[in-house]
Amino acid sequence: MQSDVYPSRNGQPAHLTDRIDPVVYAKDRAGAPVKREQIDAYERDGFLVLHDVFSPEEVARLQAEQDRMRHDDAIRNSPETITEFSSLDVRSIFRVHKVSPVFERLASDPRLADLARYILDDEVYIHQSRLNYKPGFRGKEFYWHSDFETWHVEDGMPRMRALSMSITLTENFHHNGPLMLVPGSQRRYAVCAGHTPENHHLVSLKKQEYGVPSDDCLDQMVREGGIVTALGKPGSVIVFDCNTMHGSNGNITPDPRSNAFFVYNAVSNRVQSPYSGQAPRPEHICTRESFEVLAREELANA
Repeated sequence: MQSDVYPSRNGQPAHLTDRIDPVVYAKDRAGAPVKREQIDAYERDGFLVLHDVFSPEEVARLQAEQDRMRHDDAIRNSPETITEFSSLDVRSIFRVHKVSPVFERLASDPRLADLARYILDDEVYIHQSRLNYKPGFRGKEFYWHSDFETWHVEDGMPRMRALSMSITLTENFHHNGPLMLVPGSQRRYAVCAGHTPENHHLVSLKKQEYGVPSDDCLDQMVREGGIVTALGKPGSVIVFDCNTMHGSNGNITPDPRSNAFFVYNAVSNRVQSPYSGQAPRPEHICTRESFEVLAREELANA
């Protein structure tokens, strides 16, 4: 096991420390699958919003599949499905790239996977996948957090060589709890206080209380970088670094918000034993035993 270069939740007080890993690993900007200025923006801000990546016809197929899965009793009652803390509304369905052939094809679509390979400068695999549902009227918030802090402490991801892609399946308005991100926050690591309770995932996937930044750390990050709300039509893709601070408000409007979510991790950055010293989280949350390098595919419909 590698030494822990990003310790957190080990009894030290909450504080910010500098990142020691690159944000964009690729050296040749001319070889990027998107415009150079977009890669520059991703490196500077820690995220990128790509509009109209998928056609209305492709989005319609993805929407139909997500609706089917949400109403499938077998899926609804499986361990891969997380319901809201205070209701039976579906909050997330994990491991969708293994449960659904539609989302399996989407995960390996070159419009997504090739960009991940470029930024991480490595072959990639799916560390985690899920469908996120934020229903109208009572969809709950996702509190501020850096994904890497959790993946490092609870899953054993060694370094910051991973990224997430959120494919919007409904329109992201200002009012229906869209993703919010803190520009530049990927350059700082928010060390979190406390220690991780056993089986933390049983609660944290509904409401996270450990592995979140302190008010002072978050205040400093927001004062330095501000907050950007990721808005867009269905078929847009929000790409963000594993350490970018992000979250979303609850949704009390009639307009639901849903997205497909894929985490691409570099093959060279495979998870090890959790740095918390605890047992690994289940396979549907963190790919460990079923590790499989994502095959390269020609551009095709999702």
